Amino acid sequence: MKTAVIGASGYAGGELLRLLSIHPHLVVTQVSAHSNAGELITSVHPHLTTHQNEKFLTLDSLNFEDIDVAFIALPHGQSAAIVDKFASKTKIIDLGADFRIADSLQWSKYYDGAHAGTWTYGLPEIPGARKKVMQSTRVANPGCYATSIITGVIPALDVIDSSDIVVVAASGTTGAGRNAKINLIASEVMGSLTSYKFGGVHQHTPEVEQELSAAAGKDVKISFTPILAPMPRGILSTITARLSKNINTEEAHAMYSSFYKDDYFVDVLPVGQMPKTGSLTGSNKIQMQVAVDSHTQRLVVSVAIDNLGKGAASQAIQNANLMCGFHEGAGLSTDGLGT
Repeated sequence: MKTAVIGASGYAGGELLRLLSIHPHLVVTQVSAHSNAGELITSVHPHLTTHQNEKFLTLDSLNFEDIDVAFIALPHGQSAAIVDKFASKTKIIDLGADFRIADSLQWSKYYDGAHAGTWTYGLPEIPGARKKVMQSTRVANPGCYATSIITGVIPALDVIDSSDIVVVAASGTTGAGRNAKINLIASEVMGSLTSYKFGGVHQHTPEVEQELSAAAGKDVKISFTPILAPMPRGILSTITARLSKNINTEEAHAMYSSFYKDDYFVDVLPVGQMPKTGSLTGSNKIQMQVAVDSHTQRLVVSVAIDNLGKGAASQAIQNANLMCGFHEGAGLSTDGLGT
């Protein structure tokens, strides 16, 4: 199927190109960028030698009628302006936030610009979501933090107080995009940790609450603090929630293992083994561990993903696979590079 990657000069766009180079069904035929248009793809992504001597196209030069599958990896707020250019048959996966939020008031609270509407939320591990993705031609890829938090909380919604969920999550620097910023240069980041968007203002909060509330059938609230970690990629989320039912660690682990037993990309690790971001680099897998803190009667969940993988590019391809009727793991790695 003829595939376009739009906004391919960023980290997620580069990861899309890398993964799609070995995909058995999706063939990249058009690659665009904005400020890098006209430049060689390898001048920005030197590791992508499969695109040797190819240049980034301008958005205006794309043949929108000749695209079967499109991945849009543009900054937030820019996807909505171009989606009407595509043929109705084109299957589109948007990696930005433009179509994730159903409530226009929540959109306005966390994002700039007009609310563009809502597409199918593409997190297949939510019960019932996989079928919706398969039936859709427009899918909103979840945020990276949102992916780790939703999958970490959703199995426990029946046993926790949904108004008392606390999340502290650390992400690698690629999660902030490829723009040059003083606070992201190596001299500032290496050997240091810092919180950001402090005080519950991170933009992934509304989509997490939206999807968890829909799954629970009642309002779910989270208190979320993100941390910038001195590593290029990966997310480690620590989630705690007050228990509403009396369960122990073994019961919690059995509950999570049962919930995800049929999910291809989720590993609930054996008791005592902890998730590790380095084990997931380049993978579409989610690793998680769960325990009960009997001292405070809180559930504790640890979730690791690759923010450029399951948090962005590989999850987008997983969604495309479902939309096109392929095996959802086509072209995707289940094993990370390790350390």
